[in-house]
Amino acid sequence: MSAVLAAAVQRAAGITDERTLADLRRDVDEEIDEAVHSLDFRERAIAFRAIGQLRFAQKTEMLRRGLDDDSPACRGSALLSLELLSRTHPGPVNGVRPRLHTLANGDSNGAVRRLAVLCLKNGSATQDTMTLLAHIAEGDEDQEVARAAGAVLRALKQKAAAK
Repeated sequence: MSAVLAAAVQRAAGITDERTLADLRRDVDEEIDEAVHSLDFRERAIAFRAIGQLRFAQKTEMLRRGLDDDSPACRGSALLSLELLSRTHPGPVNGVRPRLHTLANGDSNGAVRRLAVLCLKNGSATQDTMTLLAHIAEGDEDQEVARAAGAVLRALKQKAAAK
């Protein structure tokens, strides 16, 4: 099962035609549904990653589940997909903002924290998010997370000023 999804993720990276991408989504729809419930974290991670690569907006609810997964690899894959799906519209990020705040501020895995911060860049420039990012940028022990928070904070301030 994971080989089929991994191949679909690889193929999706080069597809620009929406019809071809829709055909690929249809072909792997059931595999994604099965893989997100797998006991193997690697299969779940591939499924969460496939949702973003295939621009499978109908499966954003599955990404919510991925944000709560025990595996950092699964949380990271769900965050990568969330970031991809929210590049053109803030809705996916705004819909899980409280969870992103929790991940950015307190996840045990630094890479997951950085990815959560980067997802916040695609959301609306709300005061609670900007306050959290300023706090992380000023005093986080993980310098990479602090730098990412500072960069996203600057981007959100520019977005807010442009309105």
